[in-house]
Amino acid sequence: MEQRVREWVRGWSSCRGAPEPVEEADGFRIDVGVPGHRVRFVLPGTESVRERAAAEPGTWLKVCGRREAVAPLLDPRWVLDEPEFLMSTALRGSGGPVAAPAGYRTGLVREHGFHEVVVVASDGARAARGRFAVHGGVAVVDQVVTEPAHRRRGLGRHVMSTIGVHAKVRGAVVAVLVSTVEGRRLYESLGWRVDSEVVAAHLPETAGPPPP
Repeated sequence: MEQRVREWVRGWSSCRGAPEPVEEADGFRIDVGVPGHRVRFVLPGTESVRERAAAEPGTWLKVCGRREAVAPLLDPRWVLDEPEFLMSTALRGSGGPVAAPAGYRTGLVREHGFHEVVVVASDGARAARGRFAVHGGVAVVDQVVTEPAHRRRGLGRHVMSTIGVHAKVRGAVVAVLVSTVEGRRLYESLGWRVDSEVVAAHLPETAGPPPP
């Protein structure tokens, strides 16, 4: 699990324009450095959750483990976010250009450290998008979003298929992401598997000091 988390956290940092993750004894630290999200810890296991919970406001935490095991280790200052899932899939086949659904066109935008697949509607409005970053044969997928007015039209599936094609061209053989409950249904239908439950929590900037 530690290796899978290492792969994800590096790609996440690239996709978000965040600093490179720092490996620590119990996991990884990302010094995001923005108000409300000053530092993020990503832990492959639950052993050090209680220690990490004694943190400063603006700290975010992602832990691979079951919610019922992690939640009791957090003090009342922490806000638990919706359940998430670390998922992966093998990228197979040679692939080729993926046609966009009727009425849409797809482009690939290169940014610093990542690429973004963008789907645009006939009126020029952005309809869907998804980012990916490739490191060492692993593509990390992030921020896959379909705008509300364009949902239920296969755009999420199209974005994921397009990312797969472009990631393979860039040497990826495996893809990794952290999904929401809703996203999990789409990804499992595309052959992805759940490697671990993920508990996400954060300390708001208004949180006080840890309890004695």
